[in-house]
Amino acid sequence: MTTTIPNKKKATFNSLVVSEVRKLTEDSVEVSFAVPAQLQADYDYIPGQYVALRADIDGQEIRRSYSICDVPRDGVIRVAIKRDRGGVFSTWANESLQPGFKMDVMNPQGAFTSKTHVTGLNNPEAVREELEKLDHPHLVAIAAGSGITPIMAIAQTVLSESPDTTFELIFANKGGGDVMFAEEIGDLKDKYPNRFAVHHVLSREQRVNPLFSGRIDAEKLQTLLDNVVRTESVDEWFLCGPFELVQLVRDELSGRSIDEKNVRYELFTTGKPTGDQNQTGRLVEVDPEGDNVEINFQLDGLSGSVSSPVSANESLLNAALRVRSDVPFACAGGVCGTCRAKVVEGEVEMDENYALEADEVAAGYILTCQSHAKTPNVTIDFDA
Repeated sequence: MTTTIPNKKKATFNSLVVSEVRKLTEDSVEVSFAVPAQLQADYDYIPGQYVALRADIDGQEIRRSYSICDVPRDGVIRVAIKRDRGGVFSTWANESLQPGFKMDVMNPQGAFTSKTHVTGLNNPEAVREELEKLDHPHLVAIAAGSGITPIMAIAQTVLSESPDTTFELIFANKGGGDVMFAEEIGDLKDKYPNRFAVHHVLSREQRVNPLFSGRIDAEKLQTLLDNVVRTESVDEWFLCGPFELVQLVRDELSGRSIDEKNVRYELFTTGKPTGDQNQTGRLVEVDPEGDNVEINFQLDGLSGSVSSPVSANESLLNAALRVRSDVPFACAGGVCGTCRAKVVEGEVEMDENYALEADEVAAGYILTCQSHAKTPNVTIDFDA
């Protein structure tokens, strides 16, 4: 199967009004944003994509990315935000965010999507035509906690638009009270009793079947794949959750000779320290007489350049932000892919990559938040 580089919308922020804040669990909320008619095209999205949110909290600009949790529909974007321990943005959203608040919302980004790409808002025909090419397509998702968010958009879309598709979900949480979208998942079971199945695994609650109690470790995962999911019949896999779980499942599927092109994954955290994720171009002093690299970049059709001391070993993103505050980024941790650019000249080294596909990297794309110049001159293109 030949994979093509996905088309990437220019990452831009617009101010949208919060139309609703709905409590999902004790520690999570669903936030709806009203999208005015003139911005409808900008906020057309494929189920599984995310938006970056930007807000000023206690005098500090904070950006965070959250997956869209609903099927594409006119006039609204919905995301789910789960409170993280010590998370400034997520705590603020759960405790203080109210309808009527205006927030900067980036247009949808990301490639955690099905092979079926809905390229037009409310275009179910595109879903149906793609899925009809498969013989009774069988999709499986393995998610933990807030990793359910993009899965909800994908599952609801394919089930409603493809009458032959079956969808199985293995969903890990601490307890029943922590299950986000519990009501919506129940509705899917009622609406598609023969085509949708969910297997809740609760790490801190005892269930009748011990297979569904406790953490998903290597042994439990093997048992689930041997006895619960018909692994050999799965056409596409979706994995979303913390790094440890996603990597565990990826390794197990690889060991079962599952084609990696049929495995889609997204992380909401790497579990690794990534430094200051709110970087907006930290101060770096350039010594005109010192050893510097020249970084040139293209953004919105305009050229920019900045010198960077070799000793600073700063990321290309940080360097570019020092001269252009509108350089696109969200997580700054190598997870979301918002800061993607293409290397046009020179060589760079990328520390981490949890967002780009292998064919994107082969084509010269990098995550600028994770990349450092390795030659005296580097040119990158954010518009590519």
